[in-house]
Amino acid sequence: MTRPRHAPRLQAVRGAATAASLLAVAVLLGACAGSSADGDRSSGGLSGTVLADGSSTVAPLTDAARDLFIGEQPDVEIKITTTGTTAGFRSFCAGITDISNASRAISQEEIATCSGAGIEFTEIIVANDGLSVVLNPGNDWATDLSVDQLHTIWAPESAGEVTNWNQVDPDFPDQPLVLFGPGRDSGTLDFFTAAVNGEEGAIRSDYRASEDDNVTVDGVAKEVGAIGFLGLSYVNANEGSIVAASIDGVAPSTKTVQDGSYTPLSRPLFIYVSNTFYADKPQVKAFVDFYVDNALEIAARALVVPLTGTQLTTAQNELASLD
Repeated sequence: MTRPRHAPRLQAVRGAATAASLLAVAVLLGACAGSSADGDRSSGGLSGTVLADGSSTVAPLTDAARDLFIGEQPDVEIKITTTGTTAGFRSFCAGITDISNASRAISQEEIATCSGAGIEFTEIIVANDGLSVVLNPGNDWATDLSVDQLHTIWAPESAGEVTNWNQVDPDFPDQPLVLFGPGRDSGTLDFFTAAVNGEEGAIRSDYRASEDDNVTVDGVAKEVGAIGFLGLSYVNANEGSIVAASIDGVAPSTKTVQDGSYTPLSRPLFIYVSNTFYADKPQVKAFVDFYVDNALEIAARALVVPLTGTQLTTAQNELASLD
């Protein structure tokens, strides 16, 4: 089932999730809220805490936004965790976080969860990504892969069966496949598997999974026969350690992502903002406003593909709907 790129902006919710994992996140994130969480001004500046969780792909963007923002509001603490898009939505829909970083659009099921818990939200597109298939620099045979070859490598039925590069293409060398990728709570996993295998979450079980994309970077950098997939920003930040394969003759880049020629692995990146917290917490409002107002500079600092002019207008309109 294909999920919509953009969910309805305002969704209603009542209730709260009770899973132990949510409690753990609440303890971790809530510990920093304290008495300053209301964003009271002191000496003309803002204070308090902004809590963001979710995608490891969007985290570098929100990190860059934080670094710029604290230059203007040094008394605001912005806590960012990376549990994955899906886990981030669980915390967000439980009312734990102010902002949810997401590398895919919210699903209908997640909308229903938020709608059942009393959280109204707004979706804001903040950048773009060319989801990248990454190789070791010593790999000189698979620099251009087809979607069909990616399916051969990553299909669920390939587990324990397709274990060597020469099974992907007989012209490839006798070199063991070593696979790295995101964990089950990752929006990157959802997007990649839908594009390559035709179903979100459908993937072979015998790869090395982690919600930390740096694990994929390190693993691919150390193994000549390794392959993984992650956001383009990690390729740009680790030049020389990993390389991105072209897909059907097109390499991921700012140009190919923005013009749509890098297909099917181009995607928008989002933040989801709690309407209530935006209205009630001055520090949240100030940070989100700053994030959108400086979206192009933030993307440049995070080595992420920036919004197009049309997308920037969309983001500004999405932000305006919060006021």
